Amino acid sequence: MPTRLLGLLLVGLLILTSPIHAQDRSNSEPRVSPNAETHQTIGTTEVRVTYGRPGVRGRDIFGDLVPYDTLWRTGANEATTITFSDDVRIGEDDVPAGTYALFTIPAEDDQWTVILNTVPNQWGAYDYDSADDHMRTSAEAYRADTFREQLAFTFEAVDETSATLLLHWADTALPIPIITADAE
Repeated sequence: MPTRLLGLLLVGLLILTSPIHAQDRSNSEPRVSPNAETHQTIGTTEVRVTYGRPGVRGRDIFGDLVPYDTLWRTGANEATTITFSDDVRIGEDDVPAGTYALFTIPAEDDQWTVILNTVPNQWGAYDYDSADDHMRTSAEAYRADTFREQLAFTFEAVDETSATLLLHWADTALPIPIITADAE
């Protein structure tokens, strides 16, 4: 009997100490929505976006899979993060250098809410707390000229003091203008 009990305790210990792959940011196992990262230097400011790339896979995206007027992690798996090496401005808001979780609230009228939250390491939006928001601003989504199967972030219109971070998934694009402190 003691041997069996010891065996059960060891199995329980193994289960409790096994890694939780759903929250593992590494690429140790293939993901349906693979991790991605993009970065751009704007003037002297490095901007880096880390996110999960969900696919359309025949689904209706905005208004269905991603409901309107509901907080979205703006990607898949972990919350999307954005890191600024220097202070920037987004919309009317000054954003200190650092790493933030990037959330959005899609809207049917195309006036989305863009949120930078001061808790970057979150799984999805399950533990999101608006009290931790650094800023909220609006941005206008539009119908893209091309269809994109997997969500992607790219940098457009880059110059010495500004760039547009472009979210593009399915037939929707959302430009988020970023202005560096070099512009002032």
